[in-house]
Amino acid sequence: MPIDAMSDRNHAFASDEPPEIQVHPHDRYHAVIKKCASLPPLVTAVVHPVDSQVLSAVSDAVMEKLITPLLVGPAGRIEKAADEAGIDLSKWQVIDTPHSHAAAEKAVELAAAREVGAIMKGSLHTDELLGPIVARGSGLRTGRRLSHAYVMDTAGYHKWLIVTDAVVNISPDLCAKADICRNAVDAWVALTGESCLPKIAVLAAVEVVNAAMQATLDAAALCKMAERGQITGCIIDGPLAFDNAISRQAAKEKHIVSQVAGDADILLAPDIEAGNILAKQLTFISHADAAGVVMGAKVPVILTSRADNLRTRLLSCALAVLVQRAKEEGRIK
Repeated sequence: MPIDAMSDRNHAFASDEPPEIQVHPHDRYHAVIKKCASLPPLVTAVVHPVDSQVLSAVSDAVMEKLITPLLVGPAGRIEKAADEAGIDLSKWQVIDTPHSHAAAEKAVELAAAREVGAIMKGSLHTDELLGPIVARGSGLRTGRRLSHAYVMDTAGYHKWLIVTDAVVNISPDLCAKADICRNAVDAWVALTGESCLPKIAVLAAVEVVNAAMQATLDAAALCKMAERGQITGCIIDGPLAFDNAISRQAAKEKHIVSQVAGDADILLAPDIEAGNILAKQLTFISHADAAGVVMGAKVPVILTSRADNLRTRLLSCALAVLVQRAKEEGRIK
């Protein structure tokens, strides 16, 4: 058959197949924003906001009445960034510090004194922001390891999904993973307000314990820790491959009998690379609504990126509002 004829034939076959369409109404996102409407704005220390995009994100959150910002950083650079963004700073408090390190330390001081209820990342590295929080004597430590929770709402899944840890813990050991689970459960409780136990899928490349694969050994240990009450408030199963964790059909075909498989609320990644790749795939390819918050301190830490869209920036602030309210009410640590 001539090449042109083969091309025409393949095109005809392709055009006869109906397109696959997923509808993402953003209902869950709007429900969270609406839930926050009845709550007071969260007084938030914004650390080193010397970039116009950061201040634009702050302005968006203020307009939605999610936060009341205290801008902590070099006053001159903040004013310059505000001019570039066309933002009037007259209604916001600016606390002048000489550089980003001092700004992070001042934000921690404000949070420890309960003058702010959250900390928000501006134009500085994440480790520079978190260092003063985990320092001995910071006043913000809780005894748990800090970890990041990525809350996701994607058209391809039937409910909220939390991916953890994709930002903070590079290669967590078993003890760190236990704290990551506990922190993710707290984020889930604050987000949903549900009384049922969230389901945690401990991800690995396979569904069986393999002595040569540390992720599967950690998964088995975490399951036993939950069974013995060392990790509470959740149901844990693993190791589970990603398909089995989120697809009932995949779990059925592999004969996996599990309360978690196909219905996970939380995905515990084996390391930061796996978590980060998964989270960014969901946001940039699947166009998930996402929110990022660091848990494990006495106040939530809002982490946003310059690449984040408006919904992600607002949802991150809204999640912090709900986390801090849950802390105040004693529903989470």
